Amino acid sequence: MANERGSMTERYVTIKTFTHEVGLSCCFRQWRATSHCSLLHGYALAVELEFGASELDRNNWVVDFGGLKSISAWLRSQFDHTLVVAQDDPRLALFEEMHRACLCDLHVLPNVGCEAFAKHIYDHVAAWLVGAELSPRVTLRKATVREHGGNACGYAP
Repeated sequence: MANERGSMTERYVTIKTFTHEVGLSCCFRQWRATSHCSLLHGYALAVELEFGASELDRNNWVVDFGGLKSISAWLRSQFDHTLVVAQDDPRLALFEEMHRACLCDLHVLPNVGCEAFAKHIYDHVAAWLVGAELSPRVTLRKATVREHGGNACGYAP
């Protein structure tokens, strides 16, 4: 039976979680916000990736958890002790100067916030699946980012 993506129904689901304890301590600001979220603030982010497949590989896995080390390393490069700002932030030049002065590890994204982070992560991991030759057998169903136990945002196309 085909699903809305046109592929066979994904009967198997694997979830990989990078918990708050992993230490993805990210600082960011949402400059458009009319609340205190327009100020620099941060969280030890948690990330959850939900993979699906209609059939298992020869090891009876959707994905090999051990094979996700490069995803873990990429998440650290993006969100561990980093400052993330939007490409249209009116203070971008100041943050770039701070980066040049080695005061922060600046990452500039099209948009900032957990919803935007979830999409950024989704896009990277979906491309990784193709490069790792796991796609089309495996799909990334959803990427979720948690600020803490009370706030989570996800992206699923």
